[in-house]
Amino acid sequence: MDVFEAVAEPSRRILLDALAGGEWAAGDLVATLPDLTQPTVSRHLRVLREVGLVDVRPDAQRRVYALRPHGLLQIDQWIEPYRHFWNG
Repeated sequence: MDVFEAVAEPSRRILLDALAGGEWAAGDLVATLPDLTQPTVSRHLRVLREVGLVDVRPDAQRRVYALRPHGLLQIDQWIEPYRHFWNG
């Protein structure tokens, strides 16, 4: 899977939107997607981590996730040639 496939999934975009505001514990991120189970949210977080969009660090018994802005660079580079369509 690549970055584009990862962000194509709406639930993953919700997680990225939440992480854009700062770090979140995994358990708290589950609350941003009330229709999904904890294992499902964990799978989405794993995908985001594997494609380089988020980092995770242990904090006692919790896993804390943070957005990895550099991971979005591939999307930014792809969209650059199209930017003039709405910047003009």
